[in-house]
Amino acid sequence: MQTTKLATARDPEDATGGLHRGVLLLLAGGDMYLFGTSVAFLGAILLPLMRTFHLDAGAAGDLFFVMHLGSLVACIAAGLALDRLGTRPVLCVSLVLLGAGLWGLAAATSVSIIGVCVFVIGLAGGGLNTGAITLVSDAFRENRKSALNVLSIFFGCGAIVLSFAIGLVTRAWPLFLRCSAVIAWVWAIAGFLTRFPPVHEAHAFSAAVALRTLRNPAVLLFAGLVLCQMGNEITMGAWTTPFLSTQLGASASAATLSLSLYWIAIVLGRLFAAILLRSHIGAAHLVAASGAGAAFCTVVLLTTSRLVVGALAVFCLGLCYAAMLPTTLAMAGDRFPRFTGTLFGTLFAVGVIGSMTFPSATGHLAKMFNLRVGLTVPLAGAIAIVILELLLIRKSAALA
Repeated sequence: MQTTKLATARDPEDATGGLHRGVLLLLAGGDMYLFGTSVAFLGAILLPLMRTFHLDAGAAGDLFFVMHLGSLVACIAAGLALDRLGTRPVLCVSLVLLGAGLWGLAAATSVSIIGVCVFVIGLAGGGLNTGAITLVSDAFRENRKSALNVLSIFFGCGAIVLSFAIGLVTRAWPLFLRCSAVIAWVWAIAGFLTRFPPVHEAHAFSAAVALRTLRNPAVLLFAGLVLCQMGNEITMGAWTTPFLSTQLGASASAATLSLSLYWIAIVLGRLFAAILLRSHIGAAHLVAASGAGAAFCTVVLLTTSRLVVGALAVFCLGLCYAAMLPTTLAMAGDRFPRFTGTLFGTLFAVGVIGSMTFPSATGHLAKMFNLRVGLTVPLAGAIAIVILELLLIRKSAALA
C-alpha cells in the first residue's frame, strides 16, 4: 500500500491552498518548541522557586493550577477563533504573551508576581498548542497521525533544552527564561511574515453547527482521554524532580537532569510512533497499550527505593506517554474533520482541566502524606486511559 509522505512539495489541491507545507510544519514546530518550554519551565525551576520563596508542596501545586487555568481560558477562546479568524492571529498573540510572561517571571520578586506571570505563560501556551496543532492537522489531512506525532517532537525538544540547561546550571534559570522570551518574540515576527492557509470557515462559520458536533458521544470519550493524558504527562513533568530528590535522595541537579530524560523519552517515543502509525498498527490499540505500560511504570516508580530504578521508570513513562495525546487528537480530527479548531479547542480545554487538577491534587496529597501517595493520581489516570480507549474501540467497532 502506498503511504503519503509528510510532504514538503506544493500540492495545489491540499488544505493549504498550494502553500509549501514544509514551511508551515517548520513554523508550527517552532510554536510547539516554545509551547514545550512553557510547559516544562515550572517543573524545571520548581526546586529553586520553593527554596527562594519558601513554598510548601501545596503552594507549589497551586502554581501549576494557576498556569493551567490560563491555558483553559486560552483554549476556550482559541477554539472558535481558529475556525473564524485563522491560525495567524492566535499564534502571533500567544508568542508575544509568552515572551512577556517568561521575561516577567525571570525578574519576579514576590509570589504574587510569579502567579501573574505563570498565568500569562499558561494563557500563551494554550493558544500556541491549539493553534499549531490545528494548522498541521489542516495541512496534513491525509496523514494526521504521523504529522501530529512529528509536530509533537518539537514540543519535547523545547521541554528537553530548557530542563537540561537548568539542570546543568540551576542558578542561571532566569537567564534561560529571558533567552526563551527573546526566541518567542522573534518567532512571532516570523509568523507575522509567513503566508498562512485561507480561513475555510471565515464566511460560512456557524458556532451553533460547530458546537453541535461536540454533542457526539465519541467526543466525550476523546475528552476523557485527553483529560487523563494531559493531566498525567504534566504531573510527571511537574513532580519528577521533587520526587527523586525527597523520596530517592537525588541531588537537585541530578533530579532535574532526570527530568530531561523524561522529555527525551517523549521525543523518541513520538518519533517511533510516527513511524509505527504509517504501517498497519492501529492507533487506538497503540494508545491502550501505552496506557497499560504507563500504569506499570508508575507502580515501579512508587515502589522502588533505588534512584537508578526510579530514573529508568521515569524514562519509560516518557516513552509510554509519548504517542498518547497526538494520536488521540489525530483520531478525533479524522472523525470530525470540519471544525478542527472548535474540536481541538474543546478537547484542550478539557485536557487543561486535567493539567490543572492532577498536579495540584498530587501536591496537596504530598503535603498531607508524601509524594508516593501523591503520585497515585497519575496511576489512576493511566488506568482510566486504558478503560476509555477500550470503550472507544468498542464504539468504533459497533459503527463499522
